[in-house]
Amino acid sequence: MNRIAYYMSGYTLKAFSGFSKAQIHIHGRENVPDASVIFTANHFTRIETIFLPYHIHGISKKPVWSLADSELFEGALKGVLPSIGAVSTKDPSRDLVIVKNLISGNAHWIIFPEGMMVKNKKLVQHNEFKLFDGEAVYRPHTGAATIALRTEFYRERLRRMKTMNPDEFNRLVELFEISDPGRVLDISTVIVPVNITYYPVRARRNVLSSIVLNFMDEPSQRMLDELMTEGTMVLSGVDVDIRFGDPIRIEDYFHNSFIESDLTSRRPIDFSRHISSRPVMRASSVGIMQRYMASVYGMTTLNYDHIFASILKYMPGTYIDIHDFRCRAFLAITDGMMEPDRNFHRSLHLNQIHLLTDDRHNRFGDFLQTALDTGSVSLDHGMLFKHRERFNSDSNFHTIRIDNPVSVMANEVEPMARIQAFLKEIARKDPKEISMLVKNRLLEKAEQEFETDYDTYYLEGESKPREAGSPILLCSTTGSTTGVLLIHGYMAAPSEMKEFAEFLNSRGYTVYVPRLKGHGTSPEDLARTGYGQWIESAEEGYVILSHMCDRIFVGGFSTGAGLALDLTTRVDGIEGMFAVAPPMKLMDFGSYLIPAMTIWNQMMKKARLGSIAKEFFRNDPENPRINYLRNPVAGVRQLERFMNYLEPRLSTIDVPVLVVQSRNDPVVNPEGTQKLFRKLGAELKEFYLFDFDRHGILLGEGAGRVHRAIADFLESLE
Repeated sequence: MNRIAYYMSGYTLKAFSGFSKAQIHIHGRENVPDASVIFTANHFTRIETIFLPYHIHGISKKPVWSLADSELFEGALKGVLPSIGAVSTKDPSRDLVIVKNLISGNAHWIIFPEGMMVKNKKLVQHNEFKLFDGEAVYRPHTGAATIALRTEFYRERLRRMKTMNPDEFNRLVELFEISDPGRVLDISTVIVPVNITYYPVRARRNVLSSIVLNFMDEPSQRMLDELMTEGTMVLSGVDVDIRFGDPIRIEDYFHNSFIESDLTSRRPIDFSRHISSRPVMRASSVGIMQRYMASVYGMTTLNYDHIFASILKYMPGTYIDIHDFRCRAFLAITDGMMEPDRNFHRSLHLNQIHLLTDDRHNRFGDFLQTALDTGSVSLDHGMLFKHRERFNSDSNFHTIRIDNPVSVMANEVEPMARIQAFLKEIARKDPKEISMLVKNRLLEKAEQEFETDYDTYYLEGESKPREAGSPILLCSTTGSTTGVLLIHGYMAAPSEMKEFAEFLNSRGYTVYVPRLKGHGTSPEDLARTGYGQWIESAEEGYVILSHMCDRIFVGGFSTGAGLALDLTTRVDGIEGMFAVAPPMKLMDFGSYLIPAMTIWNQMMKKARLGSIAKEFFRNDPENPRINYLRNPVAGVRQLERFMNYLEPRLSTIDVPVLVVQSRNDPVVNPEGTQKLFRKLGAELKEFYLFDFDRHGILLGEGAGRVHRAIADFLESLE
């Protein structure tokens, strides 16, 4: 093989990687040993034969050759593939070429055990790995295992012959063109399973497919499928997770008397399959194949598409409630499926509450649009109508990625039997049980997170009593099905709203006060928390109430009022809301120091003088038994960013709103609150101005007047 051509092709592949918008994430680098390695990888696209050798070379620093479909050597790539280390599957000398490379340990090989692109990702039938190419069903190839066994056989025979029969040793050295026999005897042969998972996979018109359509009158469906699927993946920024599994040591399969007899035979053994231990090694190759296939597909990086498609496939009935469907996906992601030995797309490790509110990351919306466009579902009076035949019929193998991608997504989960069983169970649960599980999951999460954060960030003499930061849930005792979500302020805790919560509960409301992330513990906790996490805390509180009550009001104090306003801009189903002293313009003098403090801190850190950077400044709160006594610079910066994020969204609020403000508020400027009020898009909105000289008007003397005013407003809406 032309080593210079191989390395020159590396520059081409590097340029291709720069052109592609695909995001490559490599896992398990430590599983690539210094040995003779055959990488067995799943095969879904043609581009794997290009980028996989490039990235393996980046890890091992060795040339990486691969077997490629003989059809590729008949087209435009005929002259290119050999230069990038590809050998045709129909090359008569392929096995000898591969073994020569492997036995020296100077190069690695990639072999795709499926022997073809598995476009439908249908790999399991009757609990066995079986492949269907549109015409016939067959098991995956054992070629990788066979070649690995042959390589290790001749390596071990060299070890034996070196002392037993030097002439045979020298003959084998010459046969395999070995330049460094010592190196050959010191290493071993292994198979490293590799999984490649793409997310999301969408077949769409793109630049490449448009060019072909403009120049060809009737391109084949197979060509269009590959251009639309793989072209979109390359050009649109798909995530590609490459995982290397635990190496399979081939020498472990040599403990057999028949193999030992051949290894020690003094007669010459040429590069031939006709040896007495051939049946034993053939049987071993099947077992090795099953092992690396299970490893390859057991490493699939689970993503939203897998979860949505599987739940849709296994849900009984024809009509599906969309919110119930999203609840099932939420439970699947946040339940015991997230085992440490499983591989999950990085997005699944984040807070999943968005699935139950506004789907702001468009995870569900993107999947749903794909399902609608390709006929897996349709919309009927706000419900999903599931076309069950789309999950039972066999689509055309070469067009299934365009015609029925949802079925492809579900198929990819099948080799992960435990995951598939779990998703089936979630899909078939009663809707009432699903609703109860969501509520309980979120309540448990809120309590467990607080306990963990409190224990982690507790500061003797500074952290408040544990009960001050614990979330508050007060259930109605009157049978009312109306709930109120109360959101506390910045540097405070749920106990700030306790008095008002008890008042509303006495009026018959179910009330929930969530703890905002970073609060109720210590300033160090708040310093590491972003405003997006405060938003998620408010969302979780809303979803808890929505699974307990038929009607929901939301409201908050100070920053909590801003979070209530934000929630109302994004979530359907809120009947009305109130905002007490919502932040628009801070008058706290310390806040004006934040930009200067931030610049100072950055300068100190760049000068490696971080020890004198000022991360906190003193806070003199009205309620020291609840609020932090130190304000983190990072926290105020997040507060500022949140207000900038919220302001342009206020005009989208269309539910009744009550804004409450203290005339002489020392923290929030009443003029700023009036400006906020004018920006609200609601037709019904009221502004109450109370004559207090403090910021916290929901606590202390005269707070009952504010409580009653808000309660009267809520009751007027009922």
